[in-house]
Amino acid sequence: MNYFLPIIITAVICLAVCIPVGIAIGIAIRKKVAEAEIGSAELQAKKILEEAIKSAESKKKEALIEAREEILKSKNEFDQEIKERRNELSRQERRVATKEENLDKKTETLEKKDEALNKKIKENEEKAAEIQRLKDEELVTLQRISGMTREQARDKLIEEMTDEVRHEQAMRMTMLEEQFKDEADTKAKNIIALAIQRCAADHVSDVTVSVVNLPSEEMKGRIIGREGRNIRTIETLTGVDLIVDDTPEAITISSFDPVKREIARIALEKLISDGRIHPTRIEEMVEKATKEVETAIKRAGEQATFETGIHGFNSEMIRLLGRLKFRTSYGQNVLNHSIEVSILSGIIADELGIDSTLAKRAGLLHDIGKALTQEIEGSHVQIGVDVAKRYKENKDVIHAIEAHHGDVEPHTLVAMIVQAADAISAARPGARRENLENYIKRLAKLEEISKEFNGVDKAFAIQAGREIRIMVKPEVITDDQMCLVARDIVKRIESELEYPGQIKVHIIRESRVYDYAK
Repeated sequence: MNYFLPIIITAVICLAVCIPVGIAIGIAIRKKVAEAEIGSAELQAKKILEEAIKSAESKKKEALIEAREEILKSKNEFDQEIKERRNELSRQERRVATKEENLDKKTETLEKKDEALNKKIKENEEKAAEIQRLKDEELVTLQRISGMTREQARDKLIEEMTDEVRHEQAMRMTMLEEQFKDEADTKAKNIIALAIQRCAADHVSDVTVSVVNLPSEEMKGRIIGREGRNIRTIETLTGVDLIVDDTPEAITISSFDPVKREIARIALEKLISDGRIHPTRIEEMVEKATKEVETAIKRAGEQATFETGIHGFNSEMIRLLGRLKFRTSYGQNVLNHSIEVSILSGIIADELGIDSTLAKRAGLLHDIGKALTQEIEGSHVQIGVDVAKRYKENKDVIHAIEAHHGDVEPHTLVAMIVQAADAISAARPGARRENLENYIKRLAKLEEISKEFNGVDKAFAIQAGREIRIMVKPEVITDDQMCLVARDIVKRIESELEYPGQIKVHIIRESRVYDYAK
């Protein structure tokens, strides 16, 4: 063991000496290698820098060349533009020079014309002075010959010309008035004939009573009931009168209110069909009939607006229109009459070139007051005006309702059209009826009213009471008084008679002179 110790110590000492020496050598070698690499890098960097400088100088030269080329190009373009502008200025200068030359020539021509015109004016002035001198001499001669001054002659001439112009104007106005009357009469007849032709409607006369057929005579007793309780219940609930007479198998329902009459008719037919007739059942049937009639009223109003093509009505206004289905005037159904007047008014308005929709609306509503005449006091015209105002109808429609019977003077074309259409619908054959007794009374009353006036000799009702011809005494009534007498008779007829359509008052005055040769 002691033998290996010196060897180990020697090895350790050698290692201790060799390791620092190796490290020093390694450091020296690495330093040299690093210095060599740094030198190589510096050479490389210097080389790269030189190449970059060369590249930059090359690009700088290229940029300078491009800039010079661009400057040269811009200079050439600028030179070209300057050249074109100079050429344009040269052309403009030449045009201005040409215009100046032309203007100078025109000025020279105008100066020559001005000189010639001044010369002519001077000559004309001299001629005018000569003409005036001759006129003065002629005027003096004329005054001496005629014995009138200039002012007197002018006044006389003006007076003669005025009289002649007035006479000519009067003749022309008379001729034009007659021509316009003929043309207007022909045009009006054509329009009315066309309207009547295009509105050909059938008419069925309605009455104020309804007849209900019975299956047997035994049914009359059941309807009357014990001690008349059933018939009293029906009359109380419906507001109508039931007439049970000797007419076989029939009961008559009488009432001036057509809606109540219709309710009673439907309820009675239902009771007869059902067979159970007692107060409780009567109440049920009357209630059902009332609902059916209300539905029919609404449906009739809607159908009327559909047929005429007029919309935008209030629901209550439609209901009032539907009530007209059960209203009659001289036997004519008022709803059918209103629809016909609406259609006629639209046709006439189209022919005249005015608003046909407004005319049709006024025609449809002109008799709307008749739906409430059994409930409200007053004429159907005033009731209709109040209803139209309540539902905010057009003012022209309200005026047409107010004027359709002449209660006020119509001042719009729509009102005149509705008035004419109403007369056409009421006067056409078969539209209305009246019994013989009323007809004869009306004719007699017409003649009686006419004969009551002083100076009336004879009076004849003709044309089924639509015209009254009156013969007057010429020694009592003059031509000027005939118009006044006609107006007074018309007012009496309008205030005392009821009649469909209109009545023409025709007054005839004839003077006769007799003498005998002996």
